[in-house]
Amino acid sequence: MQVEFPEKLDFLFEPARYKIAYGGRGGAKSWGFGRALVIMGAQRKLRVLCAREFQNSIAESAHALLAQQIDLLGLSRFYDTQEKRILGVNGTEFIFKGLRHNVASVKSTEGVDVCWVEEARTVSKTSWDVLIPTIRKESSEIWISFNTELEGDETYQRFVKKPPTGARVVKIGWEDNPWFPDVLRQEALDLKARDPIAYETVWGGNCKQVLDGAIYANEILAASRENRFTKVAYDPSKPVHTFWDLGRADKTSIWFAQIVGFEFRLIDFYENRGFALQHYLDVLKARSEGKDGVPGYVYGEHWLPHDARNELLASERTIEQQMWAAGHRVRITPKLSVAAGIDAARKIFARCWFDEERCADGLQALRNYRYEVDEKTQAFSKSPLHDWASHGSDAFRYFAVGIAEPREDDVPPDGPNDRYARRRRSEAQPSGSAWAQ
Repeated sequence: MQVEFPEKLDFLFEPARYKIAYGGRGGAKSWGFGRALVIMGAQRKLRVLCAREFQNSIAESAHALLAQQIDLLGLSRFYDTQEKRILGVNGTEFIFKGLRHNVASVKSTEGVDVCWVEEARTVSKTSWDVLIPTIRKESSEIWISFNTELEGDETYQRFVKKPPTGARVVKIGWEDNPWFPDVLRQEALDLKARDPIAYETVWGGNCKQVLDGAIYANEILAASRENRFTKVAYDPSKPVHTFWDLGRADKTSIWFAQIVGFEFRLIDFYENRGFALQHYLDVLKARSEGKDGVPGYVYGEHWLPHDARNELLASERTIEQQMWAAGHRVRITPKLSVAAGIDAARKIFARCWFDEERCADGLQALRNYRYEVDEKTQAFSKSPLHDWASHGSDAFRYFAVGIAEPREDDVPPDGPNDRYARRRRSEAQPSGSAWAQ
């Protein structure tokens, strides 16, 4: 079979555990990856997992792109393009999965020859840590394609800045695409003349330090300059306080923090969705038990948002009451406006140190937390964009609001009997403002 193919992507047909193509717009990365896989799947039986960080439906996957390539290559008789998968007459199979909220399904995927992670920029550390050991068949390969954005993105750090041994890493741009349309060529050249810095990111594939409209842009730049994204050790002599953003259909995010002197040390982060409270209680317990000689966390207070006092349909007790019943000290974060919470976070950011490995997913959320763009004016609005980065960022906002909040006497709520009231009297603790003393 003789077909046209971008020369810079020829490496896709050579064996390597990791094959990475990154850069700016117009480099035909997804187009080339899809075409290569369709060709290879016609030559020999392959099981191909096409993955994205977020995939709520098959329409958000590479399914349509692969179907297009099948038509362009004249392979419609060879491939059966079904609604949710694509099958070849030789047994080749393309399957499609999202990573972030589909951990169990990804872990159970067996016999994958090639895993193609498309639009991989936003893939989290947790998702990579789950996916990579799943692709374990002999001579299996992991293909990664993405447009660059932030240098701090997990995918960029893991596969471009510090690539695995033997990885094939290629930067590709619109100049390398022999089929790049003239109308877009002019768009690229016009932007280069008008705004060279924007051109370098959009079309040149070079990283930004912060996103346009990033809410904590100045704070993140300052923390980077001061090396406050680093290794932060757990101090067993200090309590670990947690700060939560609650969700079930949506995500629940938890920051783990210690206060040492005048420093706020963010030592851990956890996020998941689709689970009831018991799952997160198990997470707390696992971190309190320690591992490999490292002592477990000794908890102080757990700060929950105000909706933790709402009754649950499936329970007679609120989340706050359930936390107290499980033996945890609970505080309710004061209900402030989002703008006031963001202001509080900006004020304490300079005192924050982050463990860059254990908090990687939380940091990715903070770096990508940005204001919405007004559709009419194209200016940034006063409201943060609600997307995958919101929940970890909301939990951090609650951390900022709660960390300086003086302690009140009304610790646990009254329950169906007076044991919560008794606990309120017996477990009152010193003011939260004393933590940093």
